[in-house]
Amino acid sequence: MKKIKVAVLMGGKTPEHEISLVTGREVVRNLNKSKYKVLPVVISRTGERWQSLVPGKLLSLPDPLTIRGTKKDLVSPKEKEIQSVGQLAQDKLDVVFIAMHGPYGEDGTVQGMLELAGIPYTGPGVLASALGMDKIMFRKVLASEEIPIPSYVIVEKGQAVGRAFKALGKLPYFVKPHNQGSSVGASIVRTKKDLPKALDLAYKFSKTALVDEYIKGIEVTCGVIGNKNPRLLPLVEIVPKKSEFFDYESKYTESGAEEIVPARISTRLTKKVQKMALDVYKVIGCRGFSRVDFILRNKRHPVVLEINTIPGLTPMSLVPKAAKVVGISYSQLLDKIISYALN
Repeated sequence: MKKIKVAVLMGGKTPEHEISLVTGREVVRNLNKSKYKVLPVVISRTGERWQSLVPGKLLSLPDPLTIRGTKKDLVSPKEKEIQSVGQLAQDKLDVVFIAMHGPYGEDGTVQGMLELAGIPYTGPGVLASALGMDKIMFRKVLASEEIPIPSYVIVEKGQAVGRAFKALGKLPYFVKPHNQGSSVGASIVRTKKDLPKALDLAYKFSKTALVDEYIKGIEVTCGVIGNKNPRLLPLVEIVPKKSEFFDYESKYTESGAEEIVPARISTRLTKKVQKMALDVYKVIGCRGFSRVDFILRNKRHPVVLEINTIPGLTPMSLVPKAAKVVGISYSQLLDKIISYALN
C-alpha cells in the first residue's frame, strides 16, 4: 500500500513556539511509520525560515522547552530550507498536519496559505480558526446564539480602565490578551491597583485585552473530533496545583495540574456540557478536532471560556487523554485527525 505523505508543520512566530515544537515532535514520533511518510517542517521564531528535517534528526534534538525564554531556534540554520509553500505542493504532499499554536498558526493564517496552495491540512478551516483565536469575535458569535459566556469588558491599550470597574462591579477579575492561547499574558486581579499591571502584561502580546468577571467553579474541557457527524470525548476535569487557574506553568510543568477523566460531575451535567461543546463546534464551523473549555459556575452552570482549534497533542495533553479513556490510542487519534483532513 502506498504511504500517505504528510508534512508536520511546527514552531513559528508565536509566544507558544516551544509548545508547538513539543506537539510537532510527538506527532512525528507517533505517526505510524508503516502508513505514513513523514516530513517534519520547523518554522523559525521569526517565521522567516522554514526548514525540513528527516524525522530521526528532529527527534534527536534537545527538548524544545530548554530554549524557552531565549531567542534561540531549535534547528540550525544549516539545515535544508523550504523556499515557499509552492515547494511543498511540488513535493506531492497528501496532507499537512498543523502542529502550531497561537498567532500565525492557529488563527487561520497558515490555513489560508495552504488553501491557496491547494494542500489539504488538519483541523478547522480559515474562518473557524480565525474566530477561535479572536476571543472577542468568538464571544460575539456565541452571544448571538445565546450560549453562556463570562461578562467582560474590552480595553484597548491607552484607554482608561475605570469603566471595567463600573461594568463588572465586584473584584476579582480575570485579564488576558484577546488573541493568545496557553494562558499567555493572563492573570487574576484582586485589587483595583493591580488592574493596570495585569493589563500591561496582556498588552505585551496584544493591543487589546479582555477583562472578565472571575468565575469560581469547576473547570472542565471537552474534546470534539470529526467533520459532519462529530464525536464527543469524555470531559476532563482540571484541578490546577501550582496556580489558582490553569496557566502556562500548570499546563506545561510536571505535576502542575491534576487532570481527571472522566470529570467528577453528574451524568446529567456531563451531557449538558457535551451538548454545549458540540453546539460551539458547529456554530464556529469546526472540522477535524477542537477542544472547548468551560467553567462550571457554582459547580452547576456551564460557561464557555474559549475554544482551542489546535489543542495540545502530546500523549499527555487533554484531548489524547480523553480519547484514551474511550479506547482511542494516541497513534489512532492522529490517524483519525488525518483521515478527517483527507475526507
